Amino acid sequence: MSSFVPDALISEDIDAYLARNASKSLLRFITCGSVDDGKSTLIGRLLYDTKTIFEDQFAALEADSKRVGTQGQDIDFALLVDGLSAEREQGITIDVAYRFFATEKRKFIVADTPGHEQYTRNMVTGASTADLAVILIDARKGVLTQTRRHSYLAHLLGIRHFVFAVNKMDLIDYDPLRYRAIVEDYKCFADSIGIGAVTPIPISGFKGDNIASRSPNMPWFAGKPLIEHLESVEVGDETARGGPFRMPVQWVNRPNLDFRGFAGLIASGGVKPGDVVRVLPSGKTSAVARIVTKDGDLEEAVASQSVTLTLADEIDCSRGDVISVADAPPQVADRFEATIVWMADEPLMPGRGYWMKSAALTLTATVQQPKYRLNVDTMEHLAARTLDLNAIGVAEVATDRGIVFEPYAESRTLGGFILIDKITNATVAAGMIHFSLRRAQNVHLQPLSVSREAHAAVKNQRPAVLWFTGLSGAGKSTIANLVEAKLARMNRHTFLLDGDNVRHGLNKDLGFSEADRIENIRRVGEVARLMADAGLIVIAAFISPFRADRDLVRAMLPEGEFVEVFIETPLAEAERRDVKGLYKKARSGALKNFTGIDSPYEPPLDPDVRIDTTAMTPEQAADAIIEALIPWG
Repeated sequence: MSSFVPDALISEDIDAYLARNASKSLLRFITCGSVDDGKSTLIGRLLYDTKTIFEDQFAALEADSKRVGTQGQDIDFALLVDGLSAEREQGITIDVAYRFFATEKRKFIVADTPGHEQYTRNMVTGASTADLAVILIDARKGVLTQTRRHSYLAHLLGIRHFVFAVNKMDLIDYDPLRYRAIVEDYKCFADSIGIGAVTPIPISGFKGDNIASRSPNMPWFAGKPLIEHLESVEVGDETARGGPFRMPVQWVNRPNLDFRGFAGLIASGGVKPGDVVRVLPSGKTSAVARIVTKDGDLEEAVASQSVTLTLADEIDCSRGDVISVADAPPQVADRFEATIVWMADEPLMPGRGYWMKSAALTLTATVQQPKYRLNVDTMEHLAARTLDLNAIGVAEVATDRGIVFEPYAESRTLGGFILIDKITNATVAAGMIHFSLRRAQNVHLQPLSVSREAHAAVKNQRPAVLWFTGLSGAGKSTIANLVEAKLARMNRHTFLLDGDNVRHGLNKDLGFSEADRIENIRRVGEVARLMADAGLIVIAAFISPFRADRDLVRAMLPEGEFVEVFIETPLAEAERRDVKGLYKKARSGALKNFTGIDSPYEPPLDPDVRIDTTAMTPEQAADAIIEALIPWG
């Protein structure tokens, strides 16, 4: 291996050196595969062979190798790899480590992602911005489940260039028959999922075979070494540059009253001053007046540039909107089919509201029961009620309002999204939109002659939903019944929705699993909303154990019309009462998924009304609730 030689241009003309490097193309790639296939070792070898660490680091490595009395590059390289493992804890990589290096022809950013199944989310993170995937495999083990999972995810995330690096060839004595059998096995799988060209390369990351130069240990291999192949792969944003203009608005820039610009990163296409554009989802059109950057105005801007656009007209445009070419805009819909990669320990809860981040927009989305889950070994479509950690499935996704999108196959920016748990703020899933569902485009709200305000005016009251929540046995139904009776005597128009009563009709098909409970509350919320639209004061008495589901109902109603009433009773007291004998059954194991025993209850953090049933009678509680409502209307 040649010794490190500093670029003479650095000392002769630093500006020329920087300009030359700035003009080099950039390749983003990911190394992935199963556990201990040698990803970090390979990256260490790439850094070592391209000499991108400082010369004094090599001097230190050389000194260390002499100190321990060992000659040759293996010890030097082992020390380097050990240094690259600083991000490891307890022997496993737990995050995505990005490394930077360059050759005379190209610059590289490589994402080193963990191979452990529980960290598939990190692999998805690394692959989401990559142009190429290096799929590593241990030559001793062959193609494994995680090899298939990572390959499928990389393909799903839009990566079009694949290198199949059969690593640790030195440990099988560079056996060409074994190598060819592994390659054939992988190519059969790659063909089955639609991966096109795959470049197989036999390597040894530790020994350096076929990394920077052809290995004399494998004269039977006629292809390019890995670095040479990475230098020659044609990648870039040609697809994005050639597509129609799209720019998600990340923020509205208004430093003074005379300037109003819309800033963002151009996702595809190009734009010039004078171009007619459309702002979505509103559909309003205008013309581009200026393209503003910190270095001055531009005559044209293209994909991957961050710019601020000013428009010729004062039209409504805010963060999360998309500015596009007027005559070929993207779609707007609120219901899609999408592939979901589930990345949380807690399984998907169909019907529960999650935060969805798409481009620069954040909104509420619900995922329905999956149409199927994918078996990554056989590519079978399996029936599934939910998605567990690392599962890949296809499901229907509904958002609380229309979003601007394109299929992920056409636009990573407008077709991809993530889901975030509303309680923990943890990212739980990544999604890729396939298409909108027809009913989302063909079903429209029918305008009605009598408004909800008119319904309320006839009844001389303000509509509301009084949502009683608390443990079983807390007294919700008793107190709710008293509240309705008192409101009726005040000539208020009401309707009481009780948990047990609803399960005799509307929700008689639902059980008590976590998913069924979520669907139970969703349906009741929709009914309560319709009744509030009719001008009624709706009293809903449900355990409703999950904050996210109560928040979902709150979001269905206008601001201020959802009144959360927490009937607070300690578990011991509720169990002592045990009017229906349910706690006794739950303790004996005869009743599963019972709130407070083997299913959690999440109390309200800031309820509108709090009732302590250990300190007042049901009659007093009802009076306190009515008293709290009087100033409200």
